[in-house]
Amino acid sequence: MHACTESAELGLYTRPVYNLSREDSAHPLILVCEHASRYIPDALANLGLDDAAAREHIAWDIGALELAEQLSATLGATLLSANYSRLLIDLNRPRHAPDSIPAQSEIYQVPGNRDLDEATREYRRQVLFKPFHTRLQQLIDQRLAQGRPVRVVGIHSFTPVFYGQPRELEVGVLFGQARDFARRLLDGLEQHPLKVAGNQPYRIDPLGDMTVPVHGDARGLESVLIEVRNDLLRTPEAVSRWAGFLAPLL
Repeated sequence: MHACTESAELGLYTRPVYNLSREDSAHPLILVCEHASRYIPDALANLGLDDAAAREHIAWDIGALELAEQLSATLGATLLSANYSRLLIDLNRPRHAPDSIPAQSEIYQVPGNRDLDEATREYRRQVLFKPFHTRLQQLIDQRLAQGRPVRVVGIHSFTPVFYGQPRELEVGVLFGQARDFARRLLDGLEQHPLKVAGNQPYRIDPLGDMTVPVHGDARGLESVLIEVRNDLLRTPEAVSRWAGFLAPLL
């Protein structure tokens, strides 16, 4: 018997792992929103977090899905977005990264992830992580087989305060090998009155990131993550403003 079938969470993950919009788009861009949802099955009781903490950034990227959906609609581009909280398993981490299933996220302890047995960890990898990345790989494979250009862009948000320190940055473009693509985006964003930087507030790390290193850089594709500070994505008008900045550049 495979170890993951012995997990206490067997059968809990009944909603689809991802949403896929505009699968047949002719646009070169594939948008990815790995941290789109804060959903955790009721049986897991928010992994031991109180309701307020379970709505915080540790569970999802606030505003990222709304921005990704608006970019997808504006450009007519494909969007693959997650349906489960990154606290269950982070889709933008290699599956065996130390923080793939975090027992602590920033200042928050995550009791439900503490002392998980390997069967449960593997179950989450098989039913949540693997289907998402298999589908993204298939989307890329299909387009490359047709001789079509492909760009992969992750849409994320970040907190205005991190470990008590305010962040003045408003938008970052994170990249590894796709320097020219990133530079075009940065140059375009710098035409607006925005606080912009490359590889901030984080850097792409092949040992700690998934989307750009695996689906982009390793395949020779233009690929970046776009990070917008989440207090700037709290209203529909704010999301539209950011979509207006980004859509012409993508």
